[in-house]
This record gives sequence, C-alpha cells and structure tokens, in this order.
Amino acid sequence: MEDLLRELAPQVLGALVRRYGASDTCEDAVVQEAMLAAALQWPAEGLPDNPRKWLVAVASRRLVDQVRSEQARRRREDRIALATPQAELLSRAADAEADADRDDSLALLFLCCHPALSESSQSALTLRAVGGLTTAQIAAAFLVPETTMAQRISRAKQTVRNSATPLRLPQTADQAERLESVLHVLYLVFNEGYTATGGADLTAPALPTEAIRLTRLLHRLLPDHAETAGLLALMLLTDARRPARTGPEGALVPLAEQDRTRWDRRLVTEGVDLIIRTLPEGQVGPYQLQAAIAAVHDEAEHVDATDWPQILALYDLLEHLAPSPVVTLNRAVAVAMVHGPTTGLDLLATLDSDRRTAHHHRLLTVRAHPLEQLGDHDAAAHTYREAARRTSSTPERRHLTTRAARLTPGRQD
Repeated sequence: MEDLLRELAPQVLGALVRRYGASDTCEDAVVQEAMLAAALQWPAEGLPDNPRKWLVAVASRRLVDQVRSEQARRRREDRIALATPQAELLSRAADAEADADRDDSLALLFLCCHPALSESSQSALTLRAVGGLTTAQIAAAFLVPETTMAQRISRAKQTVRNSATPLRLPQTADQAERLESVLHVLYLVFNEGYTATGGADLTAPALPTEAIRLTRLLHRLLPDHAETAGLLALMLLTDARRPARTGPEGALVPLAEQDRTRWDRRLVTEGVDLIIRTLPEGQVGPYQLQAAIAAVHDEAEHVDATDWPQILALYDLLEHLAPSPVVTLNRAVAVAMVHGPTTGLDLLATLDSDRRTAHHHRLLTVRAHPLEQLGDHDAAAHTYREAARRTSSTPERRHLTTRAARLTPGRQD
C-alpha cells in the first residue's frame, strides 16, 4: 500500500498541477487529503479499479473546497483562486476524470528542475513534490534546520510559480538540456545520501533510496535513453555496497577492506545487466562510463582481483568525455594501482592549483595512500591528519585520524 501511494503521488500531483496551476496548493491537496483518505479507506474497502483516478477525484474535490474557503476568508494571496475564477475551477474539477490516467510524472520532474532554481533548491523541490518526502525528512538528510528547508522549498515554489512555466515536457530544442539537469539533480541527491557531507552518520539512507526510486521512474518513462539507464545502473552498483560501508558503531570501512559477502548481489546483478544492455547502444555518456567502472569493482570477488587496467582505461575515456577535477582525482587512484604510487602522486599534483580541489579533504585522503605505499609514513600520517581536520563528516574524521595513528603509534595528538 505504501509503495503504491508513493508511486502514485507524483502522478496525481502532476495531473492537478497541469489542470489548476499552483503546485503548493495541489501538493497539500494530494499529500494531506487524498493520500490520507486512501490509506484509511483502501485497507478496509479494497483497492478501487483505478487508484490514480480515485486519488485525482478526491484531491480535486478537496482542492475546490479549499479554494472556496480561501476565497471567503481572503487570507492568503498565493493561492490558485486569485488566478483562476471559481466557476472555471469548478468546471475543471467536474471534468477531472477525463484524463486521470495521464501520467505527468516526467513533466513534474522537469518542472522541479526548473533552470531558474539553484541545484540545492531543485533537489529539495524534487524530493518534496515528486519523492513525497516530508520537509523534516529532507532537512535531516541535508543537515539543515527544518525551518530553513521549508523556506527553501517555499521560495523554489514561488520561483516556479512566477515563471508561469506550464506543466509539460520541454520542446525538442531544449529537452536534452533540461533532461541533463534532471539527471544531475538525481545524481546529486544520491551522492549526498550515500556519503553525507557532514554530521554524525556516514550516510543518509532516505536520499539514495529515493534517488534510485525516482531514477527507476525516469527510466520507465524513457526506456530508450541510454544515460538514464546508465545513471540507474551506477546507483544500483554503488548502493549495493552500502551494507558493508560501515562497521561497529558506524565506523567507515573503505572499499578495499569491505566484506564483499555483505554486498547486495541482487542490485549488482541488476546494475551489471543494465549497463551491459546500455553500453552497446548509441553514444556512450559519463553516467554509463561511471557505471561500467562500478561494475568492474563489484564483479571482483576480492580486492586483489580488481581489474585496475580496465578501470584506468574507462577513466581515460571518462576524462576525455567529461573532464573534471573529480574525475582526475579518481583516475589518479587507478594510475597509482597500475603504474605505481609515484605516478599517481604526480597526477594528483596537477590538482593543487585547482581551487575546486586544492583545499578539499578528498584530495589529501587520496594523496595519503600512495605516500603510505612508498613507505613515507610521516608524510602519509600528516596528510591523513590534515584531511581529517578539513572534513565535516564525523565518520570520515575518525577513520582518517585512525589511519594516521596507525602510521605513527607513538605520537600523542
């Protein structure tokens, strides 16, 4: 029941937004009234023949009642009654069943990723409107106060409303660019949950779970889009390792030290099958290449069986296709494994002048390992400690501090 309601929520919301406009009013109508009514009635009375049409009808009736009440009180200014005459609204509600089976989920995703919004606002609005997460859940995942997140979502809705953008798929001319934004937002949501940027926990499980669900939805709506399939495969192959990423009391366990029997092999199989079907079709994109790299890691039975030359070859392609300091950083790990730690350090040195990575703890974390391999334990320990100082994640800080302590057991920090 819960899974069905979560799947239907964006579809019903999309139908109401398309008919009536103001997404905030419609969201309240769907989430607070129609979904609650379904949760109470369906277990006792059974599923209706058309659950989505049932929800649309209930939400539409609630919406009309709400508008009538608000028009009478005149207390709120940003409701759809100000833009839509009551008679027209009632007429639309009367015709609500005509297109209740139309799925506007994809259009709603595009709307939430409106180009006028910042990436953080796009992510928050997507999780609230399409994902159905509460404001409190989103705030907790992104480590901000609930009031701050509520204001962010409210401003995002206001921006979309002021843009007067209709709920429809973008025209062919800009559809590819908008779809790229949607994929990027889902990618950011997944990454923030898989490795939280700060706080006491390594992960925020609600975010990767929801990112995967939404990407599955997008893939179902666009089954022939290779990069959507690539992103879904990447998420599945990465999330498969999540059970082994933490030890007792939430301690971070790096990839090389994870118990691979704890990896979710069902997700690995699904991800590998998906990328095998996707790579031979059409132009290869960054998400597909990242998924292929993740597949090589996941298919190795133990760390020593990892095919590092293949991983390096894939990173070479990725850097050519979508160069970035993050790609170079990850490629340096593969270079060190294939050509030796000194070569890896030389590549990392090229990032020292890049302001995007020069002061990031991740660069220091990656640099410390080849220093350790070369036997320069003092330099490696110093680098681990400096990386620990710069991260805001408690599990990462503890892990890095522990690594430094193992290299200099007599040191008193």
